[in-house]
Amino acid sequence: MDKDLSELQAYLADEYQIKFQRPELLAEAFTQASYVNEHPHQGLKFYERVEFLGDAVLQLFVSEYIYKRYPQLPQGKLTRLRAAMVCEDSFSKFAKECHFDEYIRLGKGEEKAGARQRASLLCDIFESFIGALYLDQGRDAVERFIHRVIFPKLDQGWFDHAVDAKTSLQEYLQRQGDVDIKYHLLAERGTENEPVFKVNVSANGQIIGVGQGSSKKHAEMAAAQQALVKLRKQE
Repeated sequence: MDKDLSELQAYLADEYQIKFQRPELLAEAFTQASYVNEHPHQGLKFYERVEFLGDAVLQLFVSEYIYKRYPQLPQGKLTRLRAAMVCEDSFSKFAKECHFDEYIRLGKGEEKAGARQRASLLCDIFESFIGALYLDQGRDAVERFIHRVIFPKLDQGWFDHAVDAKTSLQEYLQRQGDVDIKYHLLAERGTENEPVFKVNVSANGQIIGVGQGSSKKHAEMAAAQQALVKLRKQE
């Protein structure tokens, strides 16, 4: 069963310091069409319109953030990074992390069919919540929320597959200021057709990762990835 929306209001206030001035927007954002169809005389609205807005808001805010954070990334890599962040898989995970799945208002049939755990629905609800929050409280409230929920995932490695490991390592190490990062070729062996390169990476003179690959570039990427894994385990 879905939890009462007043409980959702209390949860948002306690966890995120968010209090909707127009609770009807919050109700709309968490209501699926199947619930509306089962309560035809209540004059309810379902989430699709605010989802449409939330999708656009997220695209803009994420684009602006990564544009400023990665000043050296070309357009193609920025596009791939945004696609990894603004997608069904990511948004459904954010929705679960925020416990939004517990508050969706569903019809009985959809509830029995397991819609509450459906990635596509969780993604929609996350977007609709952002749309409702934007309408209710504007840009600043949305930015505070996504700075807490979405952007820290960059440092946690959620999107490393979309940004090369060397860039991710540089961002990770330079969070607190400049760090001297160097890659050193240790060995080159193998054959002309199947070469193997071995490289280490150091930060301020301390070796933090070693990797190998079929080219110097691939070996540097492997070293950076190993360094990222080790550093994150030490946190």
